[in-house]
Amino acid sequence: MVKMAIQLFHKTIIALSLFTVCFAISPLHAEETGIEQRGYWVETAVKLADPILTNLADNTLKINMPYQSLEASRREFSFLEAFGRLICGIAPWLELGPDNTPEGQLRAKYIDLTLKGLKNAVNPDAPDYMVFGKPMQPLVDAAFLAQGLLRAPEQLWGNLDEQGKQWVITELKRSRNITPSENNWLLFSSIVEAAILEFTGEYDEHRLMYGIEKFRDQWYKGDGIYGDGPNFHMDYYNSFVIHPMLTDILIIMKKHNIRGCEFLDTQVERHTRYAEQLERFISPEGTFPAVGRSIVYRFGAFHALSHAALIHILPESITPAQVRSALTVVMRNQLKSPENFDKNGWLKVGFTGDQISMSESYINTGSVYLCASVLLPLGLPATDEFWSAPFTPWTNLKAWNGQQVKADKALKN
Repeated sequence: MVKMAIQLFHKTIIALSLFTVCFAISPLHAEETGIEQRGYWVETAVKLADPILTNLADNTLKINMPYQSLEASRREFSFLEAFGRLICGIAPWLELGPDNTPEGQLRAKYIDLTLKGLKNAVNPDAPDYMVFGKPMQPLVDAAFLAQGLLRAPEQLWGNLDEQGKQWVITELKRSRNITPSENNWLLFSSIVEAAILEFTGEYDEHRLMYGIEKFRDQWYKGDGIYGDGPNFHMDYYNSFVIHPMLTDILIIMKKHNIRGCEFLDTQVERHTRYAEQLERFISPEGTFPAVGRSIVYRFGAFHALSHAALIHILPESITPAQVRSALTVVMRNQLKSPENFDKNGWLKVGFTGDQISMSESYINTGSVYLCASVLLPLGLPATDEFWSAPFTPWTNLKAWNGQQVKADKALKN
């Protein structure tokens, strides 16, 4: 009797263990097609964009946007933070332009709202005119806005009227009043100059090149990782800022044949390697380590991975569909709580909900819209492999299921 009880106990433990493992490594929504998952990404883009763009187009952003922060004195900067970071993420989607599909008509709506809002943001006489030149924060978000405009040269910059273009350039140049810190902030100056170069043909050589040279010559730590300044930081700033901005700046420099543009090839190798690492950070369940500064940017931690997918520089070891499959689960996990948004649809400060204690003093309601950077692959048409291929398990899902996964190898360059 005792022996039978022990055997039954062992069988129960084994069954429960197998159930737990199977449950843990069988992601929800795995039956969805890529097009269905694209629908969820578009829905997310609209949910993030609507309060910001609708209010800014109506010149009511400063009236209606809430302010949640541990620091009371940064409200005047929060509006540009929200707008610049949102546009940085959704610009490639808008760049696809309008068409007769429901999604294409949504794009038409948000292109129009963005253009109206952009003019209001840079019009000195508009109620929603934003601060670009007052130290220090506006340099950051002038940079994210500049990066967004570079990602939508036809639908945003190309459709902006001449007065609007003049105002934008004036405000981007106004950010030159701000001296960046010796860290990732140097790239904010560089990408502002890259945008001015692209849109006007002129630029400040020192502000363009200084950050590129620092990262290229002094701050690379190896295996695709840069220091945030001279020191290594265990956080996601290689993804939030460093790789996406370095790559985009160098692409513009190469286009205009600027001295130092040959570094692009090496940077793409490093970006690709870092994207490979980011994909491996995603657990079988679709979570990732909550480590380092600015973790309340949520899935903005995958900016560099989404960027690599958008510009087709993913490593051979990773298919576009597995990136889509993994990021979809991550996004669903982080947004499943209704506490992520307030009653008017504004994003709250948090990691998976309303968690302001996880933030730093420089974080506010506007800051957290950097999460929109995960949406970059919406700039790929629905026919692209990223969307058209079926659900594909990502590296950790395969590894924890006992499937074959190739060994991970460091980048020597």
